[in-house]
Amino acid sequence: MINFALLSTAAINEALLGGARDSELVKILGVGSRDRARAQAYARERGLERAYGSYDELLADPDVDAVYVALPNALHVEWAIRALEAGKHVLSEKPLSRDPAEVERAFDAAERTRRLLMEGFMYRHHPQTKKLKQLVDQGAIGELRLVRAQFSFTLDRPNDVRWDPQLGGGALLDLGCYCVSGSRLLAGEPEVVHAEQTLSASGVDVRFAATLRFPGDVLGHFDCAFDLPFRTELEAVGSDGSLFMPQPFVADDVELELRRAGQVVERMPTVSANRYRCELENFARAVAGEEEPLLDRRESVAQARVLEALLRAAGSGEPVRP
Repeated sequence: MINFALLSTAAINEALLGGARDSELVKILGVGSRDRARAQAYARERGLERAYGSYDELLADPDVDAVYVALPNALHVEWAIRALEAGKHVLSEKPLSRDPAEVERAFDAAERTRRLLMEGFMYRHHPQTKKLKQLVDQGAIGELRLVRAQFSFTLDRPNDVRWDPQLGGGALLDLGCYCVSGSRLLAGEPEVVHAEQTLSASGVDVRFAATLRFPGDVLGHFDCAFDLPFRTELEAVGSDGSLFMPQPFVADDVELELRRAGQVVERMPTVSANRYRCELENFARAVAGEEEPLLDRRESVAQARVLEALLRAAGSGEPVRP
């Protein structure tokens, strides 16, 4: 049993708490906040044993084995490294960073302290995501030629940290990173990227669209936005058909359809699994040395390299090689 503590009272914690609730491998011991009263209220309402009035107080607790970093994007690397240096394993909310050098620095700290660091793309741990990858690799749709992804919703809270450029806001880093991850999972590492963005009044991208060219002339396209209706899809299109996954990044009950000539020819059995529980249990087994972490240094550095290239492409209006 690994004792986790939550670094912040962010809303995303609720999903992680739900994933840990039925697990025999993970326990959420406590929560830290810069406001002790807030931490105490949060812990009391959710039945957590401990509340910490600062992040440093949390990191000083010898009973905490691992930390979930759920701070704004721009703070992930800083606090991941501080937690690692305090002797804690770290699960960081995605994206770990948009800067591959910063990701390397965080994993250097993990190696130096002999602790586990993993980036939290929970959907990657879902059995249906693994099934999609397996089917594509086995040639179920023939030769892969196109990957299409989308993720959007309307963010109508003006004070949300995702509008703040200093905290790593923007649609690409919040939503598009899933599309990038899914496209890379299926097609590998892009050779060149093109991107366009629409900026909000605060300066972050409110809408972002990109085209990626992968090895073997595979193309990828995705869009993400904070000012569109809720949409989320992932589709792998090949020479003989396509595999379509609705709600690939947000659902525990995940569907998968095989399509040929525009018609659904097979609906795979819907797979139900708590994405966060799958993620936490892979993390726990990796800490115990029982299996490899699904997302490692190579994966996270490559992800950051593509995010950085996309942002440069959108800013310059020119194609960029990651």
